[in-house]
Amino acid sequence: MRTDDDGVVIQRGKRPGDPYMVTVNCPDKTGLGCDICRTVLEFGLHVTKGDVSTDGIWCYVVLWVSPQPYTPNVRWANLKECLLSICPPCSSLLYLNQYSPSTPTSSIYLLTFCCVDRRGLLHDVTKFLCEFELSIERVKVTTTPDGRVLDLFFIKDNLELLDVKEKQEEICERLRVVLGDSCIRCELKLAGPDFEKLQYISALSPSVAYELFGCELSEHEGRYIQALSSDVRKLKEASVVMDNFLSPAHTLLQISCIDHKGFLYDIMRTLKDNNIKIAYGRFSEANKGQRELDLFVLHKDGKKILDPEKQAALCSRLKAELLHPLRVIISNRGPDTELLVANPVELSGRGRPRVFYDVTYSLKALGICIFSAEIGRHSAGDREWEVYKFLLDENCSHELTSVVCRNHIVDRVRRTLMGWW
Repeated sequence: MRTDDDGVVIQRGKRPGDPYMVTVNCPDKTGLGCDICRTVLEFGLHVTKGDVSTDGIWCYVVLWVSPQPYTPNVRWANLKECLLSICPPCSSLLYLNQYSPSTPTSSIYLLTFCCVDRRGLLHDVTKFLCEFELSIERVKVTTTPDGRVLDLFFIKDNLELLDVKEKQEEICERLRVVLGDSCIRCELKLAGPDFEKLQYISALSPSVAYELFGCELSEHEGRYIQALSSDVRKLKEASVVMDNFLSPAHTLLQISCIDHKGFLYDIMRTLKDNNIKIAYGRFSEANKGQRELDLFVLHKDGKKILDPEKQAALCSRLKAELLHPLRVIISNRGPDTELLVANPVELSGRGRPRVFYDVTYSLKALGICIFSAEIGRHSAGDREWEVYKFLLDENCSHELTSVVCRNHIVDRVRRTLMGWW
């Protein structure tokens, strides 16, 4: 069920280049802010400023958003449709105590195609899927010795259009155009048990797991950061402070962090996973690349956050997510070179949007071919991670054994993921 169409309003900026204003006005639920920010990020949009307020029953969210430089043309009507789908129905107000919000589920489809390999192929397919609002859930890409690729894409139909056979055939036909004459076979159908078989990635070595999932920047990543990016070094600059004296009814959460793509999503998903509700919040445009946010928050039960241990745990988790929202390393897999990217999964089971798109975009821009690719889950500590593994083609023009080259690859991938240009 959905709210009325006026529950989501999208307005174009007054001048060319100005941000669009997205307004969501609907019944409240814990985690709604996270779901909104996730959808905005899924469409390749960056939040420039925002305003959030709720009385615990009804909420009003205004976000000013801008497309990323390399984002495909945004289908604003589809964005509105997706935002409406996550809003609780107005009828839920009649049954406030009985209504149990849930994350909308969509069918998983398996897209299989075989074609002759070429540079940038994987990103071209990923871009095509994003243009149709088809989210990539799992991937298994292999290259044969004769230069052919067999790709398995498990995709989620966010707009629920693929249940019509004609639409499935249309997607395949359009993809054949993207693949060109090299396309040998293309098929789209509902996913079966194969989706569950690819739930978890192949085993990671202890050293690689330590680098990817450690709470702090690993020594290996620290060397990349010191070697190349002055702005990446600012990842160490983040502050999270909690105050219970300014407001008699709410806990004030003051956050200062470097601006990056998805920063608001990182904050909102952390609050959602910890059952924290936002009563009011406002933030302005970034100042010299730095974000300042004031959020008035409550426990899900409507009480302030008074327990010192819970305060410390929440501040620590928020700071960790803002310091290190995505992990990027290069490692050796035998004689081969492997790029690995990891991000934490929401407790709801949803991974971060558009990571595969950003990584394949970066590798294509660098002229690096991908020999094989895989997306899966990995459990480490008390949480689940989504891991992206790319086996890089040693036959490309780059010297992948060179430390400088590896540093450059990691730096470029991270910059794209973080939205730094």
